[in-house]
Amino acid sequence: MFNKIVRGALTLAGASVGYAVAMLLIKLAKVQGIVQIPEITPIMGMVFSIIGAAAGGIIFFIITPWLMEKGLSSANWVEGELQKIPTMDMVVGAVGLIIGLVIAYLISSLLMGISIPLVGPILSIMLYIFLGYLGVSLANKKRDDLGNISMLFKKNIISKEKTETQKDNSSNIPKVLDTSVIIDGRIADLSQTGFMEGPLVIPEFVLKELRHIADSSDSLKRARGRRGLDILNRIQKELPIEVKITDKDFEEVEEVDIKLLRLAQFLDGKVVTNDYNLNKVAELQGVPVLNINELANALKPVVLPGEEMVVQVIKEGKESGQGVAYLDDGTMIVVEGGRKHIGETMGVLVTSVLQTAAGRMIFAKPKMLVDKSA
Repeated sequence: MFNKIVRGALTLAGASVGYAVAMLLIKLAKVQGIVQIPEITPIMGMVFSIIGAAAGGIIFFIITPWLMEKGLSSANWVEGELQKIPTMDMVVGAVGLIIGLVIAYLISSLLMGISIPLVGPILSIMLYIFLGYLGVSLANKKRDDLGNISMLFKKNIISKEKTETQKDNSSNIPKVLDTSVIIDGRIADLSQTGFMEGPLVIPEFVLKELRHIADSSDSLKRARGRRGLDILNRIQKELPIEVKITDKDFEEVEEVDIKLLRLAQFLDGKVVTNDYNLNKVAELQGVPVLNINELANALKPVVLPGEEMVVQVIKEGKESGQGVAYLDDGTMIVVEGGRKHIGETMGVLVTSVLQTAAGRMIFAKPKMLVDKSA
C-alpha cells in the first residue's frame, strides 16, 4: 500500500514537472520565435501542456521503482554512516554547519550584487558549500577547546555565585569517590574522624567496576574488589556522613577516570582519589582533587637533619652496606652502614630528608658512628 501511494505521488509530481516544462517551452517559443506560426492558440497551448504532463507522469511512473530502490539504499547507507558518528560529534558538527551557513548568507548578499550574469549565484553556491564544510570540520577539530571555553564560562559564573552566596557553604561540595580510594579504605577512617565534610558521591559506573573486580578470576583482584564493597557498606551504614549513589553516566566516554572528572564538573564537586595519574589529569582539566596520599604525607611528622631517633633495621638496602628501617607511619629510613645491624634496634642521626611523589625518605647514620667520629 505504501509503495502504491509513493508511486502515485511521484507520478503526480512527474506530471507537474512535465506540465511546467511544456509551459516554459511555449513561452520560449513565443519570445524567441522558434515556432514559425503566427500565434500559438490557447487550444494548442492546452494540448502541449497536456502532452507534457502526460509524458512527465508516464516517465516518473516507469522510473518510480528504480527511484524508490535507489532512495532506500541511499537512506540505509546514510543511516549506517550516521550511526558510526558519536552523538557529540553530530551535535558539534550541526552547530558548526549552522554558523558556517549564517556567515555564507551574510557574504553571499554582496556576491549577488555582481552584474555579470550567473557569476553571483555560482559564487554564492560555492561559498555556501565551502563555509558549511569548514564550519563542520573546525567545530569537530576544536570540540575540546569549545568544551574548555564553556567550562571557563561555567567556572566564572560558579565562582561569582560562590563569592556572593556560598562563602561559608563549603561543606555542601560533593566529594566524588573513585575506585582506588574506595579499595584503599582510608576514606572510611577519615570520614569517621569528621574531617571529611559534604556528601560522598558514588557513581554507578564505579560500583560496576568494583563488582567486576570482585568477580575477577585473579584472587588478588577479587580480594581487593570485595574489600572495596565492604568499605562502601561500612561508609553507608556506620558512618555519620551523607552518601549518595548517582546513576549519572557519560555513555560517549569509555574510561572511568574521564567519567569521574566529567561527573565532578557536572556536580561542581571534587574528586577524592589516591591515583597519581588521575590527579595530574584532573589538574590539567581544572577539576579540584582531594588526594589521600598527599594528605597522609602532609600529616607525617617533620624530621630535620641532625635529629636523633630510635629505629629497628629490618632489611638490607639497595646500596652496599645500607640497612632499611620504617617509622610507624610507613616512612622509609635508609641507614648508612646499617646492613650489619639487621634485626637490631639502634639510635640513628638524620642526615637528610628526600620528599618524592611516592612519599618521604629519610637518610640516617648510626649514632655510634657519629659519636666516634666526633
